[in-house]
Amino acid sequence: MTEVLPVYHVDSWQTQLREVITSVDALLLMLRLEREQVGYSEAADRQFPLRVPLAFARRMRTGDPRDPLLMQVLASADELQAVPGYLRDPVGETGDANPRRGIIQKYQGRVLLMVASGCAVNCRYCFRRHFPYGENNNSRSEWRDALAYIGEDPNIKEVIFSGGDPLIANDRLLAELVSQIAAFPHVRRLRIHSRLPVVLPDRVTPGLLDAICHPHLQTVAVIHANHGNEIDRDVIAAVAAMRERDISVLNQAVLLGGINDDAQTLVTLSEKLFAAGVLPYYLHLLDKVAGAAHFDLPEKRARHLLGEVAASLPGYLVPRLVREETGARFKTGIGLLT
Repeated sequence: MTEVLPVYHVDSWQTQLREVITSVDALLLMLRLEREQVGYSEAADRQFPLRVPLAFARRMRTGDPRDPLLMQVLASADELQAVPGYLRDPVGETGDANPRRGIIQKYQGRVLLMVASGCAVNCRYCFRRHFPYGENNNSRSEWRDALAYIGEDPNIKEVIFSGGDPLIANDRLLAELVSQIAAFPHVRRLRIHSRLPVVLPDRVTPGLLDAICHPHLQTVAVIHANHGNEIDRDVIAAVAAMRERDISVLNQAVLLGGINDDAQTLVTLSEKLFAAGVLPYYLHLLDKVAGAAHFDLPEKRARHLLGEVAASLPGYLVPRLVREETGARFKTGIGLLT
């Protein structure tokens, strides 16, 4: 009997990150599509450039101009429309909520640390597509200042690594930050919000897991998948590696018109997540960021959709429908309609 050998990826995650697709023509050639078929806008692309890892692009359906993964990353002319109520800072992350470089604190008991400004993928609906990252990138001394802010507030029980995508940072920096945070006796949990385990799952390496796991902290990874087609065997393997290190893995998705705005798509997403060892956590109504209004859905329709999902799944597989609002003390839960 011939032995079946495991498949290993030759390229490191760093190489894959350097070689992300930034050319729309290269992406469309791979998918056997033309610009005219997909409604691509060069002007919108200049404002917020295409950026997508090959590992994610390979999950897109060849010849389908409405592929739900492609639509999340491809610039369209709809982004150029100025729509009242859609803002550059839709959830109030500047001003008082940004008390130190690299620190965002909106909710009591937890603080968000902007570990990195870059992402592996540019999602067209990103609520931070206009965020002033240049004002929040930290030098060594500025990291000390940000960490001192956490250490001085005994009410902070949880530190959230965010960005950009925090897992863009190298293992050494992540390990240093985790070690210093773990030294604060009042901090109990480390939460990491990252799209990389989905769009570039090779990032989940033994070195990364060593960096983010600490015996004094409970570690939670919140990944981000919006459609069941995003979950393949490599994502499943990345999640399994995290769970083997006792990392709790949750998913948050965004409700997006034309991508996941039907009940069966959301049911399938929850089922595939749970089969992979991920608990559906949040389904966000779109943050009203300038350039993304075409993805938005009326709240009433969202409530009906989640009502249909709740009628098809056990409660633990139904994500909480929420909205984030400027100045609110917590995310606003949205009730379901049956």
